[in-house]
Amino acid sequence: MKSYILPPIRLVRIIATVALITATCLPLSAASKTKPLRVLLITGGCCHDYKAQKDILKMGLEARANVTVNQIHTDDKSTSPPLAIFGNPDYAKGYDVVIHDECAASIKDPKIVEGVLAPHRNGVPGVNLHCAMHCYRVGEFRQPVKPGSADSLWFDYIGIQSSGHGPKEPIAISFTGVGHPITKSLKDWKTGPEELYNNVQVFKGTSKLATGLQTVKPRKGKGESQDVESVVVWASEYHGARVFSTTIGHYNETVEDDRYLDLVTRGLLWACDKLNKDYLK
Repeated sequence: MKSYILPPIRLVRIIATVALITATCLPLSAASKTKPLRVLLITGGCCHDYKAQKDILKMGLEARANVTVNQIHTDDKSTSPPLAIFGNPDYAKGYDVVIHDECAASIKDPKIVEGVLAPHRNGVPGVNLHCAMHCYRVGEFRQPVKPGSADSLWFDYIGIQSSGHGPKEPIAISFTGVGHPITKSLKDWKTGPEELYNNVQVFKGTSKLATGLQTVKPRKGKGESQDVESVVVWASEYHGARVFSTTIGHYNETVEDDRYLDLVTRGLLWACDKLNKDYLK
């Protein structure tokens, strides 16, 4: 049988045609795979098991969303933890969102606070968990501050001013912003022992998404128990960047709860404007 060898030019054309057909026939999911969001998680400081919680959050978020979580952490247990972000206003360069989960209540230098806020002022979305609400409080923070004032630096970003918390008792969480994308699929639940943060004031433009109700027992058994209620989940905007916050998340048992991780995941994706099927697993 006589063999036939294709001219080189025809062979090249055939190979190119086959390659084109193969590429166009690939599954749509392979051709349009989305890059994961880059998340920076900041942890460390007083009063919490951040060594464990940083990994609980990383694994929980990456299991629920198309994200990659990188960490800046210190094992320092003081209220002035030496976080690597201090003095570096470009600490969030290359990231799509920053999660503040630090406890740095004694960091009050306005220059440091300005540096922490710099990425968010430049449009980087933020997520704030639990003790982040009690960080970076410049000046008098126990009385209502004036929005936009020197004493309101961090509160302007957070969207709610908080000055303290109650005892470690269960909190009944009721989702009030039922039409909001973050909470529309979430159901009310009751935590184990947690800290209910107070609301000195809720800033204009803040969307209240859930309240927490805690029964406070009388000290030394004298008097009657009292029910205390505060906003515990909310959404806001800061210099054009979306910001999601929740004061829930003191104990590991809460942080590793599926309901808590679902809430934080949805809040993070909303902050990035990516709460959709391409990013939510």
